[in-house]
Amino acid sequence: MGSENGDSDEKPIHSVTLSDYYIGETEVTQELWQAVMGSNPSEFKGDNLPVEDVNWNDCQEFISKLNQKTGRRFALPTEAQWEFAARGGNKSRGYEYSGSNNIDDVAWYTSNSSSQTHPVGTKMANELGLYDMSGNVYEWCADWYGDYSSSSQTDPTGPSTGSSRVLRSGGWFLDAWGCRSTFRDANSPDCRYSFLGLRLVLLF
Repeated sequence: MGSENGDSDEKPIHSVTLSDYYIGETEVTQELWQAVMGSNPSEFKGDNLPVEDVNWNDCQEFISKLNQKTGRRFALPTEAQWEFAARGGNKSRGYEYSGSNNIDDVAWYTSNSSSQTHPVGTKMANELGLYDMSGNVYEWCADWYGDYSSSSQTDPTGPSTGSSRVLRSGGWFLDAWGCRSTFRDANSPDCRYSFLGLRLVLLF
């Protein structure tokens, strides 16, 4: 996990071991959010567009209701779960972006997005068949944002406290650098923007 060639907060590279989990093929769509919550907060409207303008706390409410409806254990991915999936998991070919070294293959970002979101799953998938893990909207992760440790870890969940939650995947408003699989960002859990959405994990 991490990158020696990235920003300072992507260092040091460290080994992580993860328990099994499922992760969403796409970002959560407005159609799914509407079905669970009965409302659609998004600025760019469309059933198959990623839901956005949702803060971290909104996502927790959505997940709680989804779990009640389905009897399953959905959650936001940890930062480690997110990065492992974005890199292609055990099938990783070591691409800079999720699924390619050519960002235009896999991402809606500042150079091709026309400053808006796009329907999920319309760019090329990565090695695991996951879409939009580079670009389209930022995705909230479960973790508080903090510095990496150099030690090997199993199922890390980030710092125990903090002021900002981790964001991953870049987005329609970011350049190529911000859409790399190891790029990290963070924001206050009560922030809502038209570039902030989510992807689900399903736990065993």
